[in-house]
This record gives sequence, structure tokens and C-alpha cells, in this order.
Amino acid sequence: MEHRIVGPGPYRATKLWNETVELFRARMPLRKHRCRFKSYDRCFTAAEAVDWLHELLRCSQNFGPEVTRKQTVQLLKKFLKNHVIEDIKGKWGQEDFEDNRHLYRFPPSSPLKPYPKKPTYQKDVIKFPEWNDPPPSTSQENIPVRPVVMNSEMWYKRHSIAIGEVPACRLVYRRQLTEANVEEIWKSMTLAYLQKVLGLDSLEEVLDIKLVNSKFIIHNVYSVSKQGVVILDDKSKELPHWVLSAMKCLANWPNCSDLKQPMYLGFEKDVFKTIADYYGHLKEPLLTFHLFDAFVSVLGLLQKEKMAIEGFQICCLLLPPENRRKLQLLMRMMARICLNKEMPPLCDGFGTRTLMVQTFSRCILCSKDEVDLDELLAARLVTFLMDNYQEILKVPLALQTSIEERVAHLRRVQFQKSYPEVYQERFPTPESEALLFPEKPKPKPQLLMWALKNPFQPFQRTRSFRM
Repeated sequence: MEHRIVGPGPYRATKLWNETVELFRARMPLRKHRCRFKSYDRCFTAAEAVDWLHELLRCSQNFGPEVTRKQTVQLLKKFLKNHVIEDIKGKWGQEDFEDNRHLYRFPPSSPLKPYPKKPTYQKDVIKFPEWNDPPPSTSQENIPVRPVVMNSEMWYKRHSIAIGEVPACRLVYRRQLTEANVEEIWKSMTLAYLQKVLGLDSLEEVLDIKLVNSKFIIHNVYSVSKQGVVILDDKSKELPHWVLSAMKCLANWPNCSDLKQPMYLGFEKDVFKTIADYYGHLKEPLLTFHLFDAFVSVLGLLQKEKMAIEGFQICCLLLPPENRRKLQLLMRMMARICLNKEMPPLCDGFGTRTLMVQTFSRCILCSKDEVDLDELLAARLVTFLMDNYQEILKVPLALQTSIEERVAHLRRVQFQKSYPEVYQERFPTPESEALLFPEKPKPKPQLLMWALKNPFQPFQRTRSFRM
């Protein structure tokens, strides 16, 4: 009963679904059961299925021991809805699966999920403008020219050009490294870095690069507070004040100076429910539907913790700034609650850590397609986030440095091509530097006493001296 490790790559969620279905069908124990005075061969009860599948998922390195029995029941509900299993009378789809003694069986054929066919996207190669290229929507032929009166001198000049005596003039445009160019550099280098971390030949089947907003990346890098939390320009996208106050209350419990309401027995549970309700009613998960496959692909790197952190760092840079800010504040609150020994139990049936994962995993990561293992994958990701959120939600310094050096280099090259004489004066090459600053004769180094090997040895005549 082993799950092979599914590494990063395209369609990782689909691969995990298909492998779980195949293992479940191949190894789930089947036997004869009796129900209402009738015997059924090769079937199993709902409780037996939950027991066996729960153990399979907990032992899998793709999901981990944090998988709960409730999550296993939710997965079996999806199995029933998608005809991976059926009840003993052949019903499926509209039926509801419960953890009881109801009998189920496997249908004759198992519908595995087909791999989605995504349209192939052309690789966007950033082409920086050549220095003699005309600006967009401008051609050499359509340049407005003021009419001139033809005289003998003008006729001679034109005639000389025609016969080749005078070289023809060509209009040369000086292009600037625009803000759009800088944004494209940030986007391309960030995606290239993610591709390298995942070890893929292309990101086309992991995310649609056309939907990646370079402005989000730059904002998430530079518009941050001293604590590293994103600062929003549009204050209407901020967390509501009452939600932020509730989060501060639980994060700093029992020192809730931000709340003026009197506390009562069970007050902290009501505050937690308020926060959970707000995040639970978001229209889209914080990690967005578009980036679902990218984050799930990085989950395949959890065996290599350092690489997984780098992958999550880059994926989190692609988030809209308001999503990144909400995620940062939520993860800080969750981590502080779990480490706070003075926090009373927020739920009678679960430990604090398990409660945090189960409450917020779906509002952090889920897919549009209900036929998925998104609940198990989200729990795995949120658990890793809670343990490493301080590193994951920081800007990767190596990436930022390499991009800034690239932009600075291109601006230097642009300045050199546009103003070669000024550049030569400010940034001389070795040859021009020799002309501007002639080398002065270097003084011979003084012979120091302690530089000699044996400074106090008496002088001895050699044979060569006597000769």
C-alpha cells in the first residue's frame, strides 16, 4: 500500500487523483457482505473504505500524516460523485456518502481523469528595441517633411547622392529603456527563475504566463512595510477594520488592546468565528485559481525543503498585492495562535493547529474543478506555510539582485550607445583611461629589513666574488 512520490510538473493534481483512484481500486479489500437478508459479493462498507483510504493517505509522502478522517470522507464523496465507486444497487452521482455501514462496490470500469489539453502558448521573448529602430507606428516613409524650394545647389546635392558621391543620410532614433521594458524584465526573469526551481522545460502547462502581471511583482517587492507586509495603494482593498481588529486580538491574546468590547466566557471563540466567516466567503482563494497548478507543482518539492521555499517565494510574488497582504496577515495570526500557550481551546474536537489548517486551507488554496484532491493538497500546503511563513513570504534576495543588476546594465548600455562621448568621459575603457589618466611611474618598493630571510647573518664571501 504505497504511494509513489509525484514530483513537480504539469498536471500534478490530476496525476495524484489518478494514482489514488488506481491504488484504491486495486488494493481495497473486498469481501461478501449481507444486507437485508441478501448477500453481496466483492463489496465494502463506507466505514471500511474510510479506514483503508485514510491509512493510505496518511502514509503517503504526497499528503502526510495531517490528513484527517473528515477529509477522507470528503474525498470519497467525490469518488461517488464521479463514479469511481457506486452503491450496491448501482446508484452514484446524486447519492451522498457517509461514514456508516452502507455498502459500496467498484463499477466495471474506472473513469480516470484525462489530462487537460491546454492551448499552447508561444514563448514571449523580450525583444529590446534596437537603437536605430523607429518608434512604434512610425515608418521611414511617413516622416513628415517640410517642402523646400528646389534650387541649383539643392539639385546638385540630390544628384550627388544619386550617383554615390555623398553618402545618404539615415534617420537614427534614440530609444529609452522604458517602464514597460523594466516590467517585462521583472516578469521574464521571475518566471525563468521559477522554471529553473521546478526543473521544467516550460511553464506553459503550469500557468498561463500571459495572465502574470509584472506590476504585481514589482509592487510586492518594493511596496512593503518594515515588517515586510505589503502596503496597498488602493485602501478600498484593505481588510475591513473589524476583521483586522479581530485578527490583532487573537494574535496578541490575551493583550487585546485594540478591542474595546468587554470579554466574556467563550469570547475568543466568537472572535475566531468572525475571522473564519470573512475568509470563508471570499470569492476566490488567496492563491487564486490561476496559480493553483503552480503552487501544487511546487508542493512536489517538499522533500527538498530549501527548493520548496524558493518555489513558494516566487509564486507568492505573482499574487495580486491585496491577496499577498491578506495571506501575510493571516499566516502571522495562525502561527502566533498555534505558539500561544495562553490561548484557550478554540474548538472542543480539534487541536489548535489542526483547527487552523482545516478552517483556512480552502480559502487559501482550491481549484475551480471539484474533481480534485484540492482539500488534501491545500492542507499539506497550509501546514508547510505555517512552519515556514517567515521565509516564504519574504522577497528572494538573489532574484531581486539579479534583476536590478540586469536593469542597471541595460541602462548603462543604452546611455553608452546614446552618448558615447559622455560615457567615455564618465566610464572610460582601459584604452581611453590610459589617454585621460597617463600612468605615472611607480616608485620602487623600499627594501625592508624584516623582508629579508636572514637579516642579521654575517656577510660571507662566495667563490664568484674572489674571481
